[in-house]
Amino acid sequence: DPPYLENNSTRREVIPMSEEIPSGEKLQKVLARLGVASRRESEQWIKDGRIKVNDQVATLGLRVHSKDSIVVDDKPVTQPETQSVVRRVILYNKPEGEVCTRKDPEGRPTVFERLPKLRGARWINVGRLDINTTGLLMFTTDGELANRLMHPSYNMDREYAVRVRGEVTEEMIENLKKGVTLEDGFAKFTDIQVAPEGDGLNRWYHGVVTEGRNREVRRLWESQGVVVSRLKRVRFGPVFLTADISVGRWREMNQAEVDILSKETGLTPVALPEVTTRQKEKTQRQERRLAKPVKKPARRITPKSRS
Repeated sequence: DPPYLENNSTRREVIPMSEEIPSGEKLQKVLARLGVASRRESEQWIKDGRIKVNDQVATLGLRVHSKDSIVVDDKPVTQPETQSVVRRVILYNKPEGEVCTRKDPEGRPTVFERLPKLRGARWINVGRLDINTTGLLMFTTDGELANRLMHPSYNMDREYAVRVRGEVTEEMIENLKKGVTLEDGFAKFTDIQVAPEGDGLNRWYHGVVTEGRNREVRRLWESQGVVVSRLKRVRFGPVFLTADISVGRWREMNQAEVDILSKETGLTPVALPEVTTRQKEKTQRQERRLAKPVKKPARRITPKSRS
């Protein structure tokens, strides 16, 4: 309570009877909890008019109850009276050339094509990487977990390994740690370390940022007049990309790992669903079928390289 309430109860704020306390739960939060999409993604779908509640086009701020009918893209969303949370998480080592959308109008490969198939749920990506960036991507069936991992208040920093072409001075590094103004606002690295790989004008650096803005890491380095020739995310919050996940492959987190993520984001840990031997074999077959070799993008031949 505010301090003044301790000494003078007569000053307690009174809510007029005409102002009803909102009931129900926000639509985007319900969709996230059900694993349909993250909150941010759901909000965009609402803006686009893709969601109906009780046969009416939904609007931002709408609250729903367990009895309400929810339809997304003309497909009904099952909303049982008591929804048991299914919180699965997989780690994926994204190759260059894949986009972070479910379907691409240009026909480019997407990160979802290699993931294990689900029944009655869908994988929600935790953040994105641009088409030329490789490395760690996380996916979960729990929209609330995805939302919290991406929300700035939970301080999930991201670490990137960057190969920079051009001379990098101590002054540049200090500028990037103090912060620079980009076209969409102030940005900075909270830490930059020189990696042992590379030499000369192609050095590797590890940089940490606390946001997931579009092409933020590339734009930060480019603000200093150098070019990023390789970019790979190696950590997201407490999760590291390990050597056992090769490019284009994924690994599902075990119970202990998922529990750590849950506690980091203030969620109550829940048990992973039991997996039968038949389901394990089916998943392994899917993985073998989807683990096709990753094709590197065709190298552009310039007049200089022809000579």
